Amino acid sequence: MLDPVKQLFCYRLNQTPQGLVREGVSHRYTVMSLLGLHRLEAGGRRSLPVDTRRVFDALQADLVWADNIGDLGLLLWLCAVTRPERLEKIYSDLDVKGALARFPGARKGVTMELAWFLSGLAHAALAGGHNLPDLSALTAKTFSLLAANQGKHGTFGHLARSGSAIGALRGRIGSFADQVYPIYALAKFGEAFQNRIALKSAQSCAEAICLAQGSLGQWWWHYDASTGKVFQRYPAYAVHQHGMAPLALFALGDASGLDFSESIYKGLAWICGNNELSFDLRETSSNLVWRSVYRGNTSKMYVREFVDFLRGTSSPASAGDLRITFECRPYELGWLLYAFAGRTGF
Repeated sequence: MLDPVKQLFCYRLNQTPQGLVREGVSHRYTVMSLLGLHRLEAGGRRSLPVDTRRVFDALQADLVWADNIGDLGLLLWLCAVTRPERLEKIYSDLDVKGALARFPGARKGVTMELAWFLSGLAHAALAGGHNLPDLSALTAKTFSLLAANQGKHGTFGHLARSGSAIGALRGRIGSFADQVYPIYALAKFGEAFQNRIALKSAQSCAEAICLAQGSLGQWWWHYDASTGKVFQRYPAYAVHQHGMAPLALFALGDASGLDFSESIYKGLAWICGNNELSFDLRETSSNLVWRSVYRGNTSKMYVREFVDFLRGTSSPASAGDLRITFECRPYELGWLLYAFAGRTGF
């Protein structure tokens, strides 16, 4: 997945009649991949097939790509974990203390981006950066903005609610990413600043998604922040199962002492063939995991899922309706490594 010339990870690896083909490059996915590789190395792996220092240097050669508050947060996270000596320069050069006012994602209250930014700030504090200008105030403000997007049943909407129709809908409906990244961010913020309210908020969301987890361990796609219920189930993504859910639930468990291993194990089993198609999504010959299981008839799927949501029911998915997305993106494996490397018992 690594572009040997640009020394950045690709956007995706796609199965074609000619074999697996890299498409594009992604700075964001490169950050996530480096986080996973660093965790693998810290967990005891003595040698890596990737020169992470060279990739890190390529990533920071030109930081114009960090043009939103989410990517800025991911960059802070990466620096805090892997190159804490560079934190102060990054913080100053990219005017981190003015980020909430500068970036549209912050003004719109985009949940995932705020969560990444809060994670970056929390990791900066954990790395010894408490003396960075306005770090405590900035972190507290980010926490407040993120917490405002959480519904009373624990789940998060996609962004801050507004007077527009789009704001009202997307402020209510949040993706799985809008749940797990806040869980992680709140857990790290709670750990860094000894904030019990943040840990309780993370726990509330974690319990809501675990309660909604499918009978085969599926972590579903969209949730209604007003009710805590599943709004849309498919596609069911492999990265939710092996990467993003464990990433968040482990972090919360580490910070709070709670144990989510039963839900994590159940999600992993879905990857290994205990799913709707009885298909093992691990492609061992290429060392990857296929991306998702989705309903082939998209329009029919949306109608059925919306009717189920209105009725409060859940129509079983027919195996004949389901398909597999034969691609894999580097961040998926990066989060898998970040979640599991160095842990025992899994």
